[in-house]
Amino acid sequence: MPKLQGFEFWSRTLGGARHVVAPMVDQSELAWRLLSRRHGAQLCYTPMLHAQVFVRDANYRKENLYCEVCPEDRPLIVQFCANDPEVFVQAALLAQDYCDAIDLNLGCPQMIAKRGHYGAFLQEEWDLLQRMIQRAHEQLSVPVTCKIRVFPEIDKTVRYAQMLEKAGCQLLTVHGRTKEQKGPLSGAASWEHIRAVRRKAVAIPVFANGNIQCLQDVERCLRDTGVQGVMSAEGNLHNPALFEGRSPAVWELAEEYLDLVRQHPCPLSCVRAHLFKLWHHTLQVHQQLREELAKAKTLEGVAAVSQELKLRCQEDMLRQEGEEPSGGLPFFHWICQPYFRPGPKEGSKENTGARSKRALEEEEGGADVVSKNKQKKQLRNPHKTFDPSLKPKYAKCDQCGNPKGNRCVFNLCRGCCKKRAFKETADCPGHGLLFKTKLEKSLAWKGAQSQLQEPPQAGPGDPGGFPEVLGSALA
Repeated sequence: MPKLQGFEFWSRTLGGARHVVAPMVDQSELAWRLLSRRHGAQLCYTPMLHAQVFVRDANYRKENLYCEVCPEDRPLIVQFCANDPEVFVQAALLAQDYCDAIDLNLGCPQMIAKRGHYGAFLQEEWDLLQRMIQRAHEQLSVPVTCKIRVFPEIDKTVRYAQMLEKAGCQLLTVHGRTKEQKGPLSGAASWEHIRAVRRKAVAIPVFANGNIQCLQDVERCLRDTGVQGVMSAEGNLHNPALFEGRSPAVWELAEEYLDLVRQHPCPLSCVRAHLFKLWHHTLQVHQQLREELAKAKTLEGVAAVSQELKLRCQEDMLRQEGEEPSGGLPFFHWICQPYFRPGPKEGSKENTGARSKRALEEEEGGADVVSKNKQKKQLRNPHKTFDPSLKPKYAKCDQCGNPKGNRCVFNLCRGCCKKRAFKETADCPGHGLLFKTKLEKSLAWKGAQSQLQEPPQAGPGDPGGFPEVLGSALA
């Protein structure tokens, strides 16, 4: 059967999907995808998978895709991050029999993507992207799709989308934010960019991503941009029933999700992360249970904390009957609802696009602010301190400035010491580097081997070189 392309692929293989759950690292696992499908999602993506690891590691493939056959989890698109055409195609070939399409991640804006040189940090390398998509399009039995972020300029975004379509992309998801828009600097996504791509640029299906918190947002996005489908990430995490247009009690979806996890196990870190999202507003009220949820080490422990949160909410319902929701929320805290990420303070004359997350935290909380990541570390180790004045002082390496080894004979760090010891054939017992000793042992061993291989000298009365006794025995 020939490979379907473009609108034919979207309408026949994907069933004309309009409600889409985004690929989310450690968040769009099988159990969550099944929960989302039960509540209106028509298409799901796997979490972003690392193509190189997928090719190299059979356990990684088994844990993330080969774990079990689940007919309910279709249609499904597998997303990879990659920066090498050959590796991307190898990974896609291993995955194509388990999905309906392969997606190339060109939208991840995180620092890990910058270090790994993938995601949104490839968006300027058009020649590389053309080769990756073209090769995948030619060699795979399923279509190749892309998820991108926009450029600040609409015309460059349009040309970018056209280039991807020409290379062989059969469906394009456009996140209406630039790669700089993330965390506290996210801001609103530009539907204007998405509308330009859909109406002026390409002749393939387009999905929109960004500013989706409720079903009304979905319908408005479809109407304003003309896209074929709408993808949700944050909105789906806080309310998996978003595509149904419902806002149920949190415990209803939490209990349903935990039942699915028991049927389709996943790492406890994923489960805990989902419950933190679902119970986000309630945990602002019952903060002591936040620590209990963070410390839970088993699935049943996590479920017990969720049950306790349910009981607390039911008590709050009785106590607050007839009152209005507090804290500026549209609903009471025990109802699934969006979370709006706080942005930079209004009225600031600084260019917020160039400010760091830490700078924003310090502006809001002063010098004593402790980030969420540091709070988690303190939960694991209450004695841990982040006071710079209490950090131990280290003597610096003479060459690179890193901490030097206390017992290094060259007063260097291990990396610099290794280079110098190798160059000079020297030893540094402090760093466990024994180049000189190993060389001496090697030379001694070679000398002993050469002596053993020398033929024995002939003795008196033994012209053949054998001892006299052995010679007489053989005679």
